Amino acid sequence: MPGEFEETTSFQLGKDGKHKVATILESVYTALQEKGYNPVSQLVGFMISGDPAYITSYKDARTMICKVERDEILEVLIRNYLEG
Repeated sequence: MPGEFEETTSFQLGKDGKHKVATILESVYTALQEKGYNPVSQLVGFMISGDPAYITSYKDARTMICKVERDEILEVLIRNYLEG
């Protein structure tokens, strides 16, 4: 379809959203670590597949991570990486 992809879509997560995502990621990371999982590998599996089974239910980590969209998580991760 001609013209279908001619404009760039803009995505902007508000400041409150960034803090919420960061807080959730820290809590999920800690829960995974406490249960003996490799938190980075588990989070990567979740981000690639969208399958919440990669995240432990310990300390409600699975429930928390399902409260935010994966694109929001990616925005926070990429922004933090690029901004140092």
